Amino acid sequence: MKRKPCKQAPPVRLRAACLVLGIGILAGCAVGPDFRRPEPPQVSGYTAQAMPGQTAAAPGSLGEAQRFVPGGPVPADWWKEWGSAKLNALVQQALEASPTLEAAKATLLQARETYEAQSGATLYPQATGQAGAQRRQTNNAPSGQAGGERTYELYNAGVGVSYNLDIFGGNRRTLEALAAQADYQRYQFAGARLALAANIVTTAILQAQLADQLQASEDLLATQEEQLDLTRRRLALGAASPSDVLALQVQVEQSRAALSPVRSRLDQTQHLLAVLSGQPPESKAVPQFTLADFRLPTELPLRIPSELTRQRPDIQASEALLHAANAQYGAILAKQYPRLTLSADLGWQSLTLGSLFGSGALVWGLAGQVAQPLFNAGLPAEARAAEAAFAAAEANYRQTVLSALRNVADVLRALDHDAQALAAQAAADQAARESLHLTRQGYALGTVSYLQLLIAQQQAQQTATGLIAARSQRLADTVALYQSMGGGWTQDEATGEPNRLPRAEAAEGPKHQ
Repeated sequence: MKRKPCKQAPPVRLRAACLVLGIGILAGCAVGPDFRRPEPPQVSGYTAQAMPGQTAAAPGSLGEAQRFVPGGPVPADWWKEWGSAKLNALVQQALEASPTLEAAKATLLQARETYEAQSGATLYPQATGQAGAQRRQTNNAPSGQAGGERTYELYNAGVGVSYNLDIFGGNRRTLEALAAQADYQRYQFAGARLALAANIVTTAILQAQLADQLQASEDLLATQEEQLDLTRRRLALGAASPSDVLALQVQVEQSRAALSPVRSRLDQTQHLLAVLSGQPPESKAVPQFTLADFRLPTELPLRIPSELTRQRPDIQASEALLHAANAQYGAILAKQYPRLTLSADLGWQSLTLGSLFGSGALVWGLAGQVAQPLFNAGLPAEARAAEAAFAAAEANYRQTVLSALRNVADVLRALDHDAQALAAQAAADQAARESLHLTRQGYALGTVSYLQLLIAQQQAQQTATGLIAARSQRLADTVALYQSMGGGWTQDEATGEPNRLPRAEAAEGPKHQ
């Protein structure tokens, strides 16, 4: 009877190839949920009322000087929209010399280098070289015999290589978390840069407001001193009473006393501008501003909410923390799976240095080790803690988005109210100026009492101060709009250097799966 041939075992090379292919397939897998970028908010506007740039906008509701441009680009140097060369130079000085930005940039560099260090330690095999020499003496006492002493030298040199295959992706999840942390620090830097520029522009506008208010108060004081001098001359002629002189003198001194708080605040804003730009408070290089130094931007950018979530640094930073929490959860899950480590040693040992690399001195070894947690009661709790950390990061992200939407809504409504307030203040100032002019003429002719003059002066001062404050507020709220839109920074434009790390990849879609 003819026997059927037995099936031969696969060749050794084929089995090795299959083993390598299987390990490669497993190494391409990573346990834990893959991160998915959160969906943008499903809203079409920021406020319940119709605003310019939205579908039901009322044209000109912000006045003739400004209009919204939906989807309009925000330039990286958006502060130049205010048309002040002094302001541009000051902001540039701050971006180059601010200790706050230097600290944020150093923290970003630290995060990047931490990623690089962990990447080099886990993605690639680790190789170490060693060389040594020793002198030894042995005898036969351990074997129960006397004598046999021997003294000799032993020389060795070798290379050891080890590699963690990371079959279930624990190392890759850790690297993913570190990359997300680097993203977070990059967005933190962009946010610090945006906040610094906005603080400088806002402080410069405040300084301009105080300077104009101080000038208006000084002009009023000069007018009151003229009126006091005129009243004293009228008293000498018998056309005024001593009480008129005393009342005007009280008003003059009160106006003079009111100048000190304004000058104090003006000095404080000067000191703040110096510190924000990286200079000591006593620096004389910080310019002085008045409202005439600024122009109101005529076109205001208005990003839709879905675009806002991809542009505001605080939202992007919150998303990066969410990504990091997701990756850390996967890294902890990977601890529950086997770990495979391969190692190899190649070296030489010899009794003489001259024959160390000879043919008979070669030694080598190969080793593989699989480690599987059998009992660790803390691993499930650690995984639950990481899942809770992800849930917290997810809630924080949603809150950040809501806060950003509220911030934009507040600024939009403030700009609308600013336009109305500015128009009312301008009309009131014009009326008060005309009333004061007529009152002064009547007082000089003796047809108006000093009390009526004081009232007219007070009204003129109040309306002038109110108009200056309204103009300043509109400029400041326009700054707030640019800041709320996220500024005009791009990924690495903020740091001024190319990013050496790829941004932690995240696909569009649900938050995680």
